[in-house]
Amino acid sequence: MRPGKNILLIKFFFPGRNGIAILLLLCLICFSLKLSAQDCTTLGQNPSTSFPVCGSSVFVQNSVPICGSRVIISACNTGTIYLDKNPFWYKFKCYATGTLGFIITPLDLTSDYDWQLYDITNKNPDSIYTDISMFVACNWSGEVGVTGASAAGVSLINCDGIGIPIFSSMPTLIEGHEYLLLVSHFTNSQSGYTLSFEGGTAGIIDPKEPRFTEATASCNGNSIKVAINKKVNCNSLDEGGIEFTLQPPAATIVNAVGKDCSTAFDTDTLILMLDKNLPSGNYSLTIGNGPDGNTLLDNCDRPIPAGETLQLIVNTAIAPTLSAVKKQSCAPKILEIEFSKPVLCKSIDRNGSDFSITGNYSVSIKKVTPGCDGDSSLTVLIELSEPLQQKGDFILTAVRGNDGNTLLDYCGLEIPPGSSLSFNVKDTVNADFQFNLKRGCLQDEVNYSHNGKNEVNEWKWTFNDQPERNIQNPVISYNTVGQKEAELIVSNGACLDTSKAVIFKRDYFKSDFESVTAVCPGDKVVFKDKSVGDIVNWFWDFGNGKTSNSKTPPEQTYSTASTNYFVPVKLLISNSAGCKDTSSFNLSVISSCTVLVPNTFTPNNDGLNDYLYPLNAFRANNLTFSVYNRFGQLVFFTRDWTKKWNGKFKGEPADGGVYVWLLSYTDINNNKVDTKGTVLLLR
Repeated sequence: MRPGKNILLIKFFFPGRNGIAILLLLCLICFSLKLSAQDCTTLGQNPSTSFPVCGSSVFVQNSVPICGSRVIISACNTGTIYLDKNPFWYKFKCYATGTLGFIITPLDLTSDYDWQLYDITNKNPDSIYTDISMFVACNWSGEVGVTGASAAGVSLINCDGIGIPIFSSMPTLIEGHEYLLLVSHFTNSQSGYTLSFEGGTAGIIDPKEPRFTEATASCNGNSIKVAINKKVNCNSLDEGGIEFTLQPPAATIVNAVGKDCSTAFDTDTLILMLDKNLPSGNYSLTIGNGPDGNTLLDNCDRPIPAGETLQLIVNTAIAPTLSAVKKQSCAPKILEIEFSKPVLCKSIDRNGSDFSITGNYSVSIKKVTPGCDGDSSLTVLIELSEPLQQKGDFILTAVRGNDGNTLLDYCGLEIPPGSSLSFNVKDTVNADFQFNLKRGCLQDEVNYSHNGKNEVNEWKWTFNDQPERNIQNPVISYNTVGQKEAELIVSNGACLDTSKAVIFKRDYFKSDFESVTAVCPGDKVVFKDKSVGDIVNWFWDFGNGKTSNSKTPPEQTYSTASTNYFVPVKLLISNSAGCKDTSSFNLSVISSCTVLVPNTFTPNNDGLNDYLYPLNAFRANNLTFSVYNRFGQLVFFTRDWTKKWNGKFKGEPADGGVYVWLLSYTDINNNKVDTKGTVLLLR
């Protein structure tokens, strides 16, 4: 372990006083680390003041100031504390995905340099001390000499220690991401190094050429603000502003400063100070080569083209005005007010004393919230005492507030007292609707309507099984069964409302009834209505010369004959709309319901006596019927008396001869009947 670079943390767990002593010792170690750290004041020695990198440049740092030794987070899990000892930081953006190769060459090859790479995309650079997710790669080898990332490396993470490879593998950079590289000088000397980016495939050279974008004069005309499309090196700007020429020469440029140049290496905003105020008029500002032989340079030493010119319009300072009331929501309680130019946030009274509001009905201002961008605001949000729910015309007026003025701009000019904005508010709307249902046999028709009050001019109807409608009063036809719903959204261009209702249920309309399928002599037949729908009339025709108009008709009887016969039974239903439907079936009237089993059958498919089964078992319950051959084998079995034996066994015609049958059932009086006999199968 190299002294000063890392400290091995060992956890001791002792009960009682000894444990407390060990804990105090560890706290003293951490406290001593904090005391040993020295603030870095040189530009580039803190993450927030890092060097901007151009991939084509070689950085030469002849001397490294002694400072730092702040604890940083690393992906190394070696029980070691890593410090940014004597650091310099470099920032760059990836413009094409690829690998990053770089070489750190100590001026004294016996020096030990270390490095760590971070992805700081959308992060505060200073978060590298606490956010491990920003870590990308590192090399903390205890070996001296040239270090970096190259094809010779085999790992992205090389931790501390002697014998650790001094080169790491090349990390992959992602297009659009921003990165921060720490170069830490572990050796206790101020000997410097060179840093070059080579061997990788990532693009870290900004393809954008530097250009001017805009020039604006201050409100009193004594300075010019120049905006640049990207950052340029602060040290390429002459403090006297010699690079710039103003035409016509109504004033002379006497000083030039870059915004943030006192705390950073580059800037995208210049302030040119003049020896006197510029009068109103049109001017041109041209850049040329300064004493250093060039114009302003970006991080890759690319210049803004000499001779590039910006147009500058200087107007007499104009006071700000109330510009617009932005589009408001329905029943607004907050008004967004826009100004013609930014006003100072400090001139805005949050209690609303800078404004008054009048209209068709009374409302007061509760508070004002400025949309401050820095120290100025182009808009404010005015919160009212209550929402403006009714239609009305209103006037918002600028007045002198508690500070004795209206709102002020940078030049100290105030919005003229009494200046105003007019705006109107629409009524809230109600989407409640009416409907009229007209029943039909094949389909039902519904007339929907909305009153259109409060200037409603948009309707959106949706139905559960119909296309959308966008008219005020649609007519919808329904021919499917089920619950019908409708939803209406209305708007008057400002307010919306929604209403939804279950309109009705279209029922299934069908005639149906149930009864026994066969009637024995002397039996009474019960007919039960099973129809569905909004039925108002029933008409039964029982086929025995009798009819009924009751939903629950009386029991019916049928005369017997020497042979079975069929009687047609019908049920006709109708509803309130006059719709009708009929159901019917043939009731079998049986001449005898005495259960018998034939003693002979001839299964020869001649249509006569081809099957064996219990005859007339219409009223037999819990029936079983079995047939056995002379070997005692079961050749047929059924619980349904209408299922008949066709004279086959295992799919083949059974032999002719005598067979034994067993019959068991419960009769209509709930008596158990067991009987048996023989049958002759003839072929």
